Amino acid sequence: MEDLAADLAPTGVLRAAVNLGNPVLAHGTPAEPGGVTVDLARAVGARLGVPVQLRCFDAARKSFEALTSGAADLAFLAIEPARAAEVAFTEPYVVIEGVYVVPDRSPFRSPADVDRPGVRIGVKQGSAYDLYLTRTLAHATVVRGPDGVVAFEEQGLEVAAGIRQPMTAYAAEHPGTRVLEERFMRIRQAVATTPDRRPGTVAFLGELVAELKANGFVAESLRRANQPDALVAD
Repeated sequence: MEDLAADLAPTGVLRAAVNLGNPVLAHGTPAEPGGVTVDLARAVGARLGVPVQLRCFDAARKSFEALTSGAADLAFLAIEPARAAEVAFTEPYVVIEGVYVVPDRSPFRSPADVDRPGVRIGVKQGSAYDLYLTRTLAHATVVRGPDGVVAFEEQGLEVAAGIRQPMTAYAAEHPGTRVLEERFMRIRQAVATTPDRRPGTVAFLGELVAELKANGFVAESLRRANQPDALVAD
């Protein structure tokens, strides 16, 4: 275990990047964060026998940048081809869904209706759904901002994209909008480190994630965080 700790936490402290911008995975403040990613980071540190330092950000792209720049040893990111060259992923621990919000008056009824010329979709810059839609849309245009609904509101866009739980809450709080219930993507959230770690270190992370899914740790963490709708990955 000492060799694993030296490889994954060379400073003697496991520095874990936490994205507070995804309320399914983390919540609270940088001083007092909580959620499944915080619990996972602490579980990794406990298994290695090293202290954990949580480095909190408000967007996935900032967590990604912290990991790839060497400012963090561990991060919690969606598995995406655009990140694969710079990140070593475990298997997913949680699956969440990307959905669209549209104005009530919109003719759109399903995600397939959205991908047409002239349609603008607000996304959070650098998010998993930004990367996915940039890669897969044939006709609609991605408009990036600090949050999908911010761009949607400020620029009068036709569609906003985001994670199901906060998008559902947004539509409930903003009369005149609605969620397209069918998801446009499944977002597979994984533990991530850099690919220059030894194969045994990456394997250790994967085995620990599998163990924490199987023994109910992940499900219980989601329950405590009041995120029962998030699905533990198979």
